[in-house]
Amino acid sequence: MQNKKVVLAYSGGLDTSVCIPWLAERGYEVIAYMADVGQGIDTVAARRRAIGAGASKLMVDDLKKDFAEHYILPSLRANATYERDYLLATALSRPLIARRLVEVAKKERAECAAHGCTGKGNDQVRFEVTIRMLAPELKIIAPLREWDLTSREAEIEYAREHNIEIDVTSRSPYSIDMNLWGVSIECGVLEDPNVEPPRDAYQITTDPAASPDEPLYLSVYFEKGVPKKLNDSPMNPLDIIRELNKTGGAYGIGRADLIEDRLVGIKSREIYEAPAATILIAAHRALEALVLDRELLHFKEPLSQKYGYLIYTGLWETPLRRSLDRFFEETQRNVTGNVRMKLYKGTAVAVGRSSHFALYKKELATYTEEDAFDRNAAEGFIKIWSMPYGG
Repeated sequence: MQNKKVVLAYSGGLDTSVCIPWLAERGYEVIAYMADVGQGIDTVAARRRAIGAGASKLMVDDLKKDFAEHYILPSLRANATYERDYLLATALSRPLIARRLVEVAKKERAECAAHGCTGKGNDQVRFEVTIRMLAPELKIIAPLREWDLTSREAEIEYAREHNIEIDVTSRSPYSIDMNLWGVSIECGVLEDPNVEPPRDAYQITTDPAASPDEPLYLSVYFEKGVPKKLNDSPMNPLDIIRELNKTGGAYGIGRADLIEDRLVGIKSREIYEAPAATILIAAHRALEALVLDRELLHFKEPLSQKYGYLIYTGLWETPLRRSLDRFFEETQRNVTGNVRMKLYKGTAVAVGRSSHFALYKKELATYTEEDAFDRNAAEGFIKIWSMPYGG
């Protein structure tokens, strides 16, 4: 009897490597699927590890362009965050990986999909909700919820028993997830919310105190909400994100230390690094403030929060998210212009903005002799404005 096929979302780390023989022992042919969303992968080592662990094949998918254009850019148009300061890097990548996992499972005629998420994290929800929406016929297997390997030490011993290549000596005490839009870091001493994150916890940003003593000025040009130029040089969004991660990281931009509310009901302490996301969202907000009218700007804000919530909670593939995308696309009609940013010691601040669609009129805002504002109109406006309140 031929083994059932399962497609495993494979990261190359200890958890998912151990998943392979565990699944094989239960009668599955394991196809390992690895998505490149900008985390930096050694495909040679990953292939050797996956095949050595018992996978029938490893499929590596370069999704960086897709991730930037179809997930990051919609999130940027929405200025999406979760609980103010999480810029959703890990959360954004999961629906893309899950979608491709489903496509591979269908192509390989697999009956099952598997992941290496823990039983108390958000990612299990993001993967499984997306898979259920796109392919409800697939059986989902979550080994970390089912097996009796209750500690990292037990996993290491299991890996040794099955001759799985693992790198234990250089293992970080932290759990790290990285992609184009940022880095999520947890575990180790970070589990004590009263302990300052050690310097070695941060992966791509310089300590702001050790960053350059002189500020760096740069400009980002947007066209209908999409970044198209960096310092007046035309670039595609993917390359702009890469460059700003490097430049912003050198100035300590994008660090966040958060206590956040996980979807499963517990609070967790995580630290994040998102240089490009921090710079681009700050620049995008500054340009929107210049070109969007008050009612649209104010109405957009709670919808941005809702959009971030949908991403965080694994509801990307929903009619509401698609509907919100149409709204946010419409809001970007006039979001074209240039924003000058100042990077200094961990801060990214807009210090200049210009657009042909600017609603700012100096002659109305100025207090100089150039003032063209009709002050006599103010009294009548105030009377009418206060009328519902007895004024």
